[in-house]
Amino acid sequence: MDAVVENLLDFIEKSPTSFHVVDNISERLLAQGYEELEESREWRLRWGGKYFVTRNHSSLIAFSLPTQAGKGFHMAASHTDSPAFKVKARSEISTEEYVKLNTEKYGGMILPAWMDRPLSLAGRVFVERGEEIREHLLCFDRNLLVIPNLAIHMNRDINKGYEYNPQVDLLPIFSQEKDARLGDLVAEELDVPRESILSEELFLYVRERGCAVGDRGQWILAPRLDDLQCVFASLEGLLAAARGEYIALGAFFDNEEVGSGTKQGADSTFLQDVLERMGENLSISREVQRQMLAKSFLLSADNAHALHPNHPEKADSTNRPRMNGGIVVKYHGGQKYTTDGYSGAYVEKLCREAGVPSQFYCNRSDVAGGSTLGNISAAHVSVPSADIGFAQLAMHSAVETAGAEDIAYGIRFFRFFFSR
Repeated sequence: MDAVVENLLDFIEKSPTSFHVVDNISERLLAQGYEELEESREWRLRWGGKYFVTRNHSSLIAFSLPTQAGKGFHMAASHTDSPAFKVKARSEISTEEYVKLNTEKYGGMILPAWMDRPLSLAGRVFVERGEEIREHLLCFDRNLLVIPNLAIHMNRDINKGYEYNPQVDLLPIFSQEKDARLGDLVAEELDVPRESILSEELFLYVRERGCAVGDRGQWILAPRLDDLQCVFASLEGLLAAARGEYIALGAFFDNEEVGSGTKQGADSTFLQDVLERMGENLSISREVQRQMLAKSFLLSADNAHALHPNHPEKADSTNRPRMNGGIVVKYHGGQKYTTDGYSGAYVEKLCREAGVPSQFYCNRSDVAGGSTLGNISAAHVSVPSADIGFAQLAMHSAVETAGAEDIAYGIRFFRFFFSR
């Protein structure tokens, strides 16, 4: 288990943004013999092949084909993005003593968790090279920024429910030099002329590496566990799976934290486009494609709330997931989670046959909950679907806590699902 946890923490550390997540997934797939496709080029698929394609360099779909015509699709979807601060254009704000960066929230965040800790910047930069526009991944691998709290002496009410203003309280400082410019720092890091930089898409990220905590190291504390824990487990399960009679497909979508309504989000045509091109390329008629979809299954994998030690009253009275308790199956009466009687039964049977424990999550009936990838994806590709995840604490904090044992449970579960 220790090796599995270390591999997860390595993956998270190398994945400060969704662009880096997709880059790291691509690297793993290529090492395992997957062939990269491009949406803008012709595809030439063959039964028995393994392929992946990216969109916006922040979403990715990978699939492994059986050696002969597949019966249907076994699909798992997770998301590559996490809540963070995004750097605005023309970001420098010069004050009396400091240069700050102008940022805005990306997704729902526990704001004060980002304060008084080492931060840095990562993302992508677009550079002019002659007639071309080149994209560069960027990650400052050093402590570059900090968002300082106001001392309690100057804010006596800070422990009485202080409301943080993102435009005032949460701007990071990065220099005391009046003429410091982020663009100059970016150009130096990429070793390109400053005037060649056309645009930047940068996010703050937490610098601390994840670690084990607890009297037996039974929990992990790390940034971006929502949803990189599910990304990692489903990817490893896909790579470890034996080739079966179904097409095994892993979808890794961007922008879940802001509603998925982008060209690379779950509410786009990305998955639908890939399935249609796959059918056309393998000479599968539309009639047969529909038959295959009717025999398919989708797992929407996004983390779930664990029973909180200090606030057990926030959990449902009978469905109270715990860390290291295995796969969490999520239900919602309003179908914000897609699990129904049939799909829940199928997941339970998978868990039993894979030897993985399962548990259940429901919102309190008097508390509104969020939705995730399942119902959004199923609106485009309508197949039986269930929402699952791993139990965690402090969801959307700068760092989150989850169970160390659940990583191995998850990989085993996804491997079994993709191998069936």
